Amino acid sequence: MSKFLELDHVTKTFGSSGILGQGSLTVAVDDVSLSIDADKPDIITVVGESGSGKTTLARLLLGSHTPTSGIVRYNGKDFSKLTKREKRNFRREIQPIFQDPFESYNPFYKVDHVLDAPIKNFRLASSEANKKRMIEDALEMVGLLPEETLGRFPHQLSGGQRQRIMVARALLLKPKVILADEPVSMVDASLRATILDSIRRLNKELGISVVYITHDLTTAYQISDNIMVMYRGTVVESGSVDAVIPNPQHTYTKLLIESIPQPDPRDRWGAEPPQQNWDIQDDELTGCKFSDRCPTPTEECKNGTIDMGLIEVAPNHFVDQCCLKCG
Repeated sequence: MSKFLELDHVTKTFGSSGILGQGSLTVAVDDVSLSIDADKPDIITVVGESGSGKTTLARLLLGSHTPTSGIVRYNGKDFSKLTKREKRNFRREIQPIFQDPFESYNPFYKVDHVLDAPIKNFRLASSEANKKRMIEDALEMVGLLPEETLGRFPHQLSGGQRQRIMVARALLLKPKVILADEPVSMVDASLRATILDSIRRLNKELGISVVYITHDLTTAYQISDNIMVMYRGTVVESGSVDAVIPNPQHTYTKLLIESIPQPDPRDRWGAEPPQQNWDIQDDELTGCKFSDRCPTPTEECKNGTIDMGLIEVAPNHFVDQCCLKCG
């Protein structure tokens, strides 16, 4: 398969060890690999709680962060060595959809502005009539009526409508990858399914790959083909969503699933969500990053003398081998 976009053993750190080693170092992404194939458009979900490294991973994929180590590749070429023309193509072919639909708008402009801008910047329309048709088609693709959407200011539309306009904006550029960072976390629950359906349609009908960033395993299972579970910057479990969610192997994945709210009013919130120990800095951890929360850690796990890293436990199902040995 042709790898369109790839993270090859990428690590991203923030801060420094400081003078005489007194500083603080945060390892936001730690030795993560991910590839998106041009000829197999899938929906890949990256899931984890706050602080797991999901958003940093997204920014690495967008080229807005430079990796501390490892390589980001676009069409097989190191991103840091792209020409100006190649970077312009990259900006068109990788389109983000951000968490807050209101912050993406200038309140002094009508919503038409966010749709006009990419067409003008990339010179996509040959005439005003062509531009109008492109915008209307994109809005209809995400379930919006142009006559009820265009000509309005952002505050005149619902959060769900504003977010779907951002999906339509991405669609105008005919991208190969859409990177959606928590796209439904700030809209009403009743509108989430509509937005997720719009994203799924782009994948299934137009062949656009999607990287879906979320903390919500429920929507992850609903929309994705493959899943990566991140904890403290590392991938602890990954594979086909149909393999991972029904049969989680890593303790952290199990805890995330158990913390999902239940429809039964007698057990409404499921188990207590797992809590990370924020008092321990990344550079203070000597062994497995999950050892401070693992219910059955071994001494080898704590001191780092155990083998770590993903191994395949079933077809298209990978788990951090340290957790398997602790369990």
